Amino acid sequence: MTYLRAVEVSGSASVVEGPLQGHHHETYVFPLPGEAGEASQVRWKCREPRSNLLWFDRRCFASEEELLTVLQGRIGGIPDIIQAGTVPLQRFIEGETLGWHCKAGRVISPSALGQIVELFRQLVQITPGTLPVRRTCAPEDRAMDGDTSGFLERLIHFTEQRVYGANLEHFEDLFSALGVDGDSFKRLRKHVSGLSERPFCFLHADLHRENFIIDREGRLWTIDWELAMLGDPLYDLATHLYLMRYPKHQERRMAELWCEVVEGVRPGSSAGWREDLPKLLDYKRAQSVFTDVIRVSLSLSPPPAPPERLEPVETGQEPNPIRLSQAGRKVRNVLTAAADPLGLERVPTLRRIKGALAQWYREREPGMKHAR
Repeated sequence: MTYLRAVEVSGSASVVEGPLQGHHHETYVFPLPGEAGEASQVRWKCREPRSNLLWFDRRCFASEEELLTVLQGRIGGIPDIIQAGTVPLQRFIEGETLGWHCKAGRVISPSALGQIVELFRQLVQITPGTLPVRRTCAPEDRAMDGDTSGFLERLIHFTEQRVYGANLEHFEDLFSALGVDGDSFKRLRKHVSGLSERPFCFLHADLHRENFIIDREGRLWTIDWELAMLGDPLYDLATHLYLMRYPKHQERRMAELWCEVVEGVRPGSSAGWREDLPKLLDYKRAQSVFTDVIRVSLSLSPPPAPPERLEPVETGQEPNPIRLSQAGRKVRNVLTAAADPLGLERVPTLRRIKGALAQWYREREPGMKHAR
C-alpha cells in the first residue's frame, strides 16, 4: 500500500527508491512529478509504520508530520513537510549520518558539536504552553511543569508496564534467569529519587549519531522526531550522552556547553545537574536492560521472510552460534552497566547468559513480533 501510494504521488515507479533499509517505517523516496533529474531536485519520503513490531518508547504527539510543521521557523535543520493530496510528505535530507562520519566512541567535529549545542538552545526555548500540537498522553499522565521526579516516574512506569510487564508472557523466564524481576523497579526508583526541579521544555529525546544528517555544505540536520516530548531538559542531555557514546573528554565538554546555553535561555534549566545527570544516565542504563534483552533475543532468529515465503517457525531448534555469542555479549554489557541502578548482586557469566538465551530460543513462540 505504501509503495503504491509513493508511485501515485511521484507519477512514475521508475523514480521511487525503497523501501529504505534500517528504518522502523516502510519508507520510499522520490521527487515530485516534473522534478526528476533537475539539478535542484528535492526528494520526499512517503512512509508508514511497519507492521508486526514491538514498540518500546513512549509517544507523546499524535503526528510527527504535524509536529514538524509547527516547529518550522523555531527549530533549524529539520525536514520540511508538504501535503500531496491526503498524503503528508517529509523532505528526505540528502547526506550522510553523523555516525557514518564518526563512529560511536570517536570525537565529532567542532562544527557538529556547535550545531548540536545550538539545537539544545532552540529546544529549551520551546515551553509546554507554546506548542499547539495534538498529544496522545492523557492530561492526568503528564507531570506538572518543573516536576522532574514526576516526569521520571512516568518514564519508569512506562518501562515497567509497557516493556517489562506487557512482555512477561514470553520473556519472564529469561528475565528471571538474568536476575531481573518486578522488584528491580523498586530498587531503580530508590536509586534515582530526589531530583531537583527544572522548568520543562520541548525534548527530541532520541538524539544519536544516526538521527543527525550532514549535508554537502556541512550543515547538520535532525531527523526522527517521533519520540519527542515535553519534560525535564536534563533528560534530553542524558539521553543524548547515553546514545552518542562520546569519548569522556568530549562528553564532559558537551555537558558544560549544554549548561551554559540552557541557563542563558531559561535560568534554572540546569539546576542540580551534577547530582541528577548520573541518576538519569542510570535510568537509561536500566531501561536498556529491559528493551535490549527483548530485542537481542528476537535478533537470534533470521530476518522475517516476505509474506509469500513465510513458513512456520518450529520450536526446539538451536540458535545460530555466531548470533548467540553476539547476543550474549550485548546482554552482559547492558547488565553490567545497569547493575547498580537495578540492585543486581552479581551479573551472570557470559556462559550462563548464552545458556538462558538458547533456552528461550528453543522454547520461543512461533511468529513472534520484531522489536523497534
